[in-house]
Amino acid sequence: MTGLSGAGKSTIALNVKAKLIERGHAIEVLDGDIFRKNLCPDLGFSKEHRCENVRRMGFVANLLAQNKVIVIISAINPYEEIRQELAEKYQAKTIFVECDIQTLQQRDTKGLYKRAFLPKNHPDCIHNFTGINDTFEIPKNPDLAVNTASESIDESTSKVVDFILNN
Repeated sequence: MTGLSGAGKSTIALNVKAKLIERGHAIEVLDGDIFRKNLCPDLGFSKEHRCENVRRMGFVANLLAQNKVIVIISAINPYEEIRQELAEKYQAKTIFVECDIQTLQQRDTKGLYKRAFLPKNHPDCIHNFTGINDTFEIPKNPDLAVNTASESIDESTSKVVDFILNN
C-alpha cells in the first residue's frame, strides 16, 4: 500500500488483517513507520534511504510470503521505480491509498502538514515531507486504488480484502 501520510494506509491494512484472520488466513502487516523505527534506524529520509527501507520491507515480505503468509506493506513508498522493482522482483502488487491534500490537512492529528507548510526558515518546519516539500510520485498503474476522501474506511477495506482474495 502506498499513499501520503494520513491517507489511511495503516488503518486499512489493520482492518484487512482482522478480516482475513477471521477467514482463517495467515497475514502480516509491515508498517513503514514501525519497520523503520525498529529494523532500519540507520536510514534517513533521502531518496536512497527511502528506497532502501522499502527494499528491506520487500525482502522480509517475500520471506513471509514464501511461507504462505499474506503480507501487506503499508508505507508511503513515494517512488515509482522502487514500486516497479518490488513488482518485478517479488510480484508485489501496488494498492494506492489516495487522499487529497485538503482532506489530509483536516485529518492532521499530529500537526505534520501544518508544520510542513511553515516557512522554510521556521524552526518547526518539517523539511522533506513527502507530498508537500518532497517527492511523491502517483502510481502510474496501481493494481488497485482506493480513495479515503470519497469512500469510508469500511468501503476501502472491503475493496482491499476482495482484491487480496481474488489475487
